[in-house]
Amino acid sequence: MKRILIGLSAVASVLAATSAGAADLAPRPYTKAPVIVEPGYNWTGFYVGLNGGYSWGSANTTISPSPFAAVFPIPAFVPFRQDVNGGVAGGQAGYNWQVDRKWVVGVEGDVQWSGERSSRSLSLVSGRYGSFANGLPNPNPGPDFNSIATLVANLSYDLQWFATFRARGGVLIDPQTLLYATGGLAVGEFKYSAQTNLTATVFGPGLGGTTPTGVVLALAGPAASSSDTRVGWTVGAGVERKFSPNWSGKLEYLYMDFGTKTFFSGTGNQADVSFHDHIFRAGINYEFAPAAVVAKY
Repeated sequence: MKRILIGLSAVASVLAATSAGAADLAPRPYTKAPVIVEPGYNWTGFYVGLNGGYSWGSANTTISPSPFAAVFPIPAFVPFRQDVNGGVAGGQAGYNWQVDRKWVVGVEGDVQWSGERSSRSLSLVSGRYGSFANGLPNPNPGPDFNSIATLVANLSYDLQWFATFRARGGVLIDPQTLLYATGGLAVGEFKYSAQTNLTATVFGPGLGGTTPTGVVLALAGPAASSSDTRVGWTVGAGVERKFSPNWSGKLEYLYMDFGTKTFFSGTGNQADVSFHDHIFRAGINYEFAPAAVVAKY
């Protein structure tokens, strides 16, 4: 019995010493979980790029009645639409902010050379009218002459360059692919030229005669040309895909509207011309030093 008590006393002494030693140990320090860097694509950053494509423009034109109409019985030109098409090429620069895993917003500006050119020749023919022998209308027509007048307008259109300054915003359908909408300000240099000419062929005998007399009256109006910087607006949409952390390619559509301008007011070439444009282009962008994609827990 004495031996059992001695053994139990020894075990109790060992347990007490162990508990005291454990109490003297410092608590285990807490370490915050490290920030995990995930492989992937980050859209935040400054970028520059180049683009090229094609543009389908339209100039709606209303020509004021010619001064010749005050003398000769010629109607006014009917308003018409003229296609102004051509290639475009230029460069862009911008900045993106990747808001979260899905949304990207940014700003972008571009400057474009434009090959959009077009020309048109319009003609109007009068009915037969009593005239003098030189083809000028005779307010008191005699029995000898009549004439037919032809008015020709030669017009040309030229969008020489344009630039846009836009906001962009879109959704990432996957880490590499951005679908976006865009819109903002458009500025462009638009050139319009016009000249009208009138000819009158004299016939006889009398008011109903159909035999040319050989006399042709030719009156040339002044040529006019104007190149103006026009301000308008633009909206569009596109898709951009990264094929490396720094490089991406895009396809984009823009609609531009430069409103209506009156050219050569108070002259024989006065016309109201509105211009709008549809642009399809492809581009490539380089993003400078994109940051790593960071997930915080």
